[in-house]
Amino acid sequence: MKYLVTFILITIGVFSAQSQTYEIGGILGGTNYIGDVGRTSIIAPNDVFFGAILKWNRSARHSFRFTAIHASISGDDADAKGNRRKERGLEFKNTFNELSLGIEYTFWEFDMYEGKPASAPYLYTGITYFWYEALFKDLTDNVIKDFDSDASIAIPMVIGFKTTVGTKMIFAFEIGARYTFTDDLDGSNPVKGLEDNERIKFGDINDNDWYVFSGITLTFTFGRQPCYCNF
Repeated sequence: MKYLVTFILITIGVFSAQSQTYEIGGILGGTNYIGDVGRTSIIAPNDVFFGAILKWNRSARHSFRFTAIHASISGDDADAKGNRRKERGLEFKNTFNELSLGIEYTFWEFDMYEGKPASAPYLYTGITYFWYEALFKDLTDNVIKDFDSDASIAIPMVIGFKTTVGTKMIFAFEIGARYTFTDDLDGSNPVKGLEDNERIKFGDINDNDWYVFSGITLTFTFGRQPCYCNF
């Protein structure tokens, strides 16, 4: 966690040294996971996340965006719809931190500098790096446990809607899925730190895990009004 905070502070300092228009603020909301334990609903937040968000507005249609997030996810077979998962009776909890960098693109021009309210739907994608607790299913007591930390990457796919609040604030609501390149957020396909005979695999080992954020952002603009004509 201390590395995440340090990174945020360094990034804020770098952005503050520039003379363009930026946004800085917070992001928070609920999380849910989609995988091999518990329910498989696409949007069903049952845990929380929070973090920081920075944007560099390069035109009235797109921004470079960076987020740093701390989140929790969990799954319980008791909440699943299928009887097979209910009878299996597994559950897990995991926490992770992620850094995400990419481009936010609005459906139409979002110009907050015209002196009148502005709003627009938007999409965001890029690349996400996250580190989490590697899990495994214990041989003896049918319990999912953690044994090490690991890291992976994910592809963010976000849709949202934002609107100005006064002349210096922007409020947004968004839903964002992350397709991960690991199948070990729930312990169903352990790949690190265990002997081969201890790696009990279950569920669909050919399908990686997902996690979903549903939340709000509130950002504050600073810097001089940008000139969009050169980009």
